[in-house]
Amino acid sequence: MQDRPRSVSFKNGVIDLAGHLRVPEGNGESRNYAAIVLATPGSSVKEQAGANYARRLTEKGFVTLTFDPSYQGQSGGEPRDLEIPSVRSEDIRCAVDFLATQPCVDDGRIGLLGICAGGGYAVNAALTEYRIKALGTVVPVNIGRARRSAGPGAIRKMLEEVGQQRSEEARGGPQRREPWIPDTLEIAQAAGITDPDVLDAVEFYRTPRGFHENSTNRLDFTSFAPMLGFDAFHLVDELLIQPLQVIVGGRKGVTHSFEDGEELFAKAINPHGFHVVEGAGHYDMYDKSPFIDEAVGKLDEFFVQYLR
Repeated sequence: MQDRPRSVSFKNGVIDLAGHLRVPEGNGESRNYAAIVLATPGSSVKEQAGANYARRLTEKGFVTLTFDPSYQGQSGGEPRDLEIPSVRSEDIRCAVDFLATQPCVDDGRIGLLGICAGGGYAVNAALTEYRIKALGTVVPVNIGRARRSAGPGAIRKMLEEVGQQRSEEARGGPQRREPWIPDTLEIAQAAGITDPDVLDAVEFYRTPRGFHENSTNRLDFTSFAPMLGFDAFHLVDELLIQPLQVIVGGRKGVTHSFEDGEELFAKAINPHGFHVVEGAGHYDMYDKSPFIDEAVGKLDEFFVQYLR
């Protein structure tokens, strides 16, 4: 099956979001399909990890929608490269709005899949978006927890610097943008970085393996404040009513997606499952076979069961 996504756009307020809509071949667009919104990792654009899952899920018979977050990729919004959790969650709700207007979609059968930080954003959105009927996560990361792991002293210093930067920009100063990860493997090695997860991230995002020109690998510095104040799993035990499938890689690492997945699973009170892809690291789950194939097989079973 050839991958032929259709470029689409939809709104989050005044911001135009750029998306890729994939529809199963063979039955035209008049059939009412179950559909899945995909929430991508932090720094990622729709052509990267999300596309790898969307393509496979469309082959399984689902309409899929990947999109660039507000302020990133081909989507609009200024300043560029902002990462604001509340906006990321609203992007997801707006993606559901868009799918509800499509003649090929049964709006009573819409699911959501979040990958890495997108997994945390997906959980947060699903808490108050009950048009989402089933929620899947792959290597989910609570990005607020990840940022707060620096410790109280570092957090205080960061928030003070963010305040200073906002004042500078209010006075007309330039935007400050930081790399999410080292720009090349050579830079990482020169900095003495040896952690396998960090090097895997650089290999995926900054080499031909997963590189895409629309992914800048830059983060607006002021984004650290809303990320530090965010807890993706807050109120899961009260508001998350949808069936939940958590998928993690069996090789633990510095992303702590295994531990975040365990926390999410433990908090969930709805029908839920926890699946470990043995031998896989966090970034192996973005594109490597047989790991991604195992994950998609489990997701297919899950979404067929709850979106049928």
